[in-house]
Amino acid sequence: MMQDTTAEHGADFRAGFAVFVGRPNVGKSTLTNALVGRKVAITSNRPQTTRHTIRGIVHRPDGQLILVDTPGLHRPRTLLGQRLNDVVAETLSQVDVIGFCVPADQKVGPGDRFIAQQVVAAVSSTPVVAIVTKADLVPQDRLAEQLIAVSELGREVVSEERAQREARRRRRAAASSGGTGSRSEKAPATEDQDAGWAHVIPVSATDGYQMDELAELLVSLMPVSPPLYPEGDLTDEPEVTMMAELIREAALEGVHDELPHSLAVVVDEVSEREGRSPENPMLDVHASVYVERSSQKAIVIGKRGARLREIGTKAREQIEALLGTRIYLDLHVKVAKEWQRDPKQLSKLGF
Repeated sequence: MMQDTTAEHGADFRAGFAVFVGRPNVGKSTLTNALVGRKVAITSNRPQTTRHTIRGIVHRPDGQLILVDTPGLHRPRTLLGQRLNDVVAETLSQVDVIGFCVPADQKVGPGDRFIAQQVVAAVSSTPVVAIVTKADLVPQDRLAEQLIAVSELGREVVSEERAQREARRRRRAAASSGGTGSRSEKAPATEDQDAGWAHVIPVSATDGYQMDELAELLVSLMPVSPPLYPEGDLTDEPEVTMMAELIREAALEGVHDELPHSLAVVVDEVSEREGRSPENPMLDVHASVYVERSSQKAIVIGKRGARLREIGTKAREQIEALLGTRIYLDLHVKVAKEWQRDPKQLSKLGF
């Protein structure tokens, strides 16, 4: 149980939860890792690489940020896709600030608008900060254009949502008065017609551009509170889940587009190697990589097992850095047909 640390941190100390949402592959996980200062979320150049809700913890003199990295919102085509969207929707209702991420190097499109509409519809009073990521990839004039486009998107979706809420209010009033309208129910006070996102900020997690400013902004929107996690904690994610995510990240590098949605990893067993001295311990980690088809299994294994060995080497290095100890990593590739559409298989694989 944590002690009261109000006196230690001051009366103005703030702490709370922020979530990053956006299309797949807009840099949410890279942003989380950069703010925390260590890898706590899987990153890849493939969309939909984040499968679980990861919490990264940022410690600052003025506050503590708990960053929730979620799967990318998208129009679901499988049961897995729907469950990932449900994770995001549930998270939106439980945080203090929402960071809506849009990349600087891609024009604002229908996918961004869809997500913006979902976010605005899901919350009423939670502040939404629009974060233009990957600012290092475009010149200043392109960045300025993107900031204007993102700001305009915010004004449009907020205005649309207000109109829809007012229409719903009027229908309820008409229904409660027998269809004649209700003179006793007052309309809400006129709101700022220019309102959109609470803030719009460009950042680059790659070169650090405005990362301190982003952290300061997010902290300022948190409630006054003592720290929610002890100093030094960087994530509350179980180590077994982190290991599975690191293996999955290694497996996704350089593969065909079809694999990211079809690949899952389960850590079956972790045990201490017998006969090792306390000064030189080793862990045996046994994990299964699941795909949906035999052809995908062949891609993961590679010619004469070369690709699987490469995956194992990369994942082992990352896991050893995470745990601070040597490991032996034993990987097996298995086929679970159509697992993304099978509720029993999804539950078995942790979704």
